[in-house]
Amino acid sequence: MSAVYDCGKRESRAEGLSAAAAAVRSSRLVVLPTDTVYGIGADAFDSGAVQALLRAKNRGPDMPVGVLVGSWSTVDGLVLGVPPQARALIEAFWPGDLSIVLPHAPSLQWNLGNSRGTVMLRMPLHPVALELLRDVGPMAVSSANVSGRSPASTVEDAQEQLGDSVSVYLDGGSSGETVASSIVDLTGDKPLVLREGAVTKAAIAEVIGVAEETLD
Repeated sequence: MSAVYDCGKRESRAEGLSAAAAAVRSSRLVVLPTDTVYGIGADAFDSGAVQALLRAKNRGPDMPVGVLVGSWSTVDGLVLGVPPQARALIEAFWPGDLSIVLPHAPSLQWNLGNSRGTVMLRMPLHPVALELLRDVGPMAVSSANVSGRSPASTVEDAQEQLGDSVSVYLDGGSSGETVASSIVDLTGDKPLVLREGAVTKAAIAEVIGVAEETLD
């Protein structure tokens, strides 16, 4: 049976964050508000929980799950290295609506899907998400919806789609317009924008000092 916690109320928020942290540590799934849309999340290092996340979304490993972090410094332990362009983007847009794809550290024992040695990282700008991430560490998080359906902008939307596959729902109110994060791939010879979302391609190009047209 799922539990829903209203994070707009101090007491319920504290209770919800405690329940969510316990769920993550017990290989269960949680739904949390972010600065874009609601996300469904699990311990990034618990392959069984990540597989449960994919099943809840009716999604295969061909679409790997991204990872949310609670601080800039967490990234250093997850990737082979943080190149200057990545550092510049992190300083400019984190916490916020930019996801960065980097080669992950080969020593990490995780299975996020068919990621081909890479990981997509983001630090969200939402106090509830950040508090949970700083408590439990990196989480594998995807949009809180069944594949092929619209991302959830309210906890009710998420609950209607995901039901009891999720143990804890953290209600942070409506996320408003469902604009996805932008995605920059820094694993190749040159930066590529895989998805232009909340952060514009022009803004990304300005920060890393390249011409906008080279990001395609």
